[in-house]
Amino acid sequence: MRAYYLILSLFFTVSLSAQNTAIAAGEKLTYTASYNMSGILTDIAQVTLQTSNVMTSKTTLLRLKCTALTYSKWDSFFKIRDLYESYVNPKTLTPYLYKRDINEGSYFKNMKYTFSHKTKTVKSVLTKKKNYVEKKNFSFNSGTKDIVSTIYNIRLFDYESMNVGSKKTVTILFDRKENKAQLTYLGKETINTAIGSKTCYKLAISASNSDVLKGTNSNLIWLTADANKIMVYGKFKIPVGNGELKIKSASGLKN
Repeated sequence: MRAYYLILSLFFTVSLSAQNTAIAAGEKLTYTASYNMSGILTDIAQVTLQTSNVMTSKTTLLRLKCTALTYSKWDSFFKIRDLYESYVNPKTLTPYLYKRDINEGSYFKNMKYTFSHKTKTVKSVLTKKKNYVEKKNFSFNSGTKDIVSTIYNIRLFDYESMNVGSKKTVTILFDRKENKAQLTYLGKETINTAIGSKTCYKLAISASNSDVLKGTNSNLIWLTADANKIMVYGKFKIPVGNGELKIKSASGLKN
């Protein structure tokens, strides 16, 4: 499931400075994650994206929460309970705090980033089993964001102003490294989904300095061509196979 989230981040990462007009607290998006097993596309997990307000001593932040859980029938084979969170400025979605808890089978990993946008540095803390803790500070470039905030940031982009074939080079912070990817706008397409027929912006994703995504136009997403721009469908190809993300339900939308 770690691959699913890296794929999500590469799917969704756009370097943006636009104001947030698409996302509000109380939104909930639920997806089915499928993977090609022995030639059959099989539903293996549920991915949920949720937003909520969080009060601090100084301000109100927007909490962006992503979870992945295998369906119970797959738990005995490979149990996944993953949690990703980002705490951001509700107007710009600029991240201040990022947390990642990975529980996959016998594998455990916790990562925490604290962003300083004034100094362009991140304080990171990596925790593993047996009380292993590693602290490391590093710098980042303007426009670079964590996985979760980038998932939401793509929805601030004005696709109506883009020409078919337009490209954007984007950057995401993953495992303390900046990874570049390219997004190509392929135009509009109407598809049937679990929440109805939707006219969508169709996008292709490729990674220039990563071997996670494979093929040309094999990694695609569809975002609703409306004020919310939610993802309703995604397909990907990675070194160990291919799969899909399909929306199941959407509630609490801003527009």
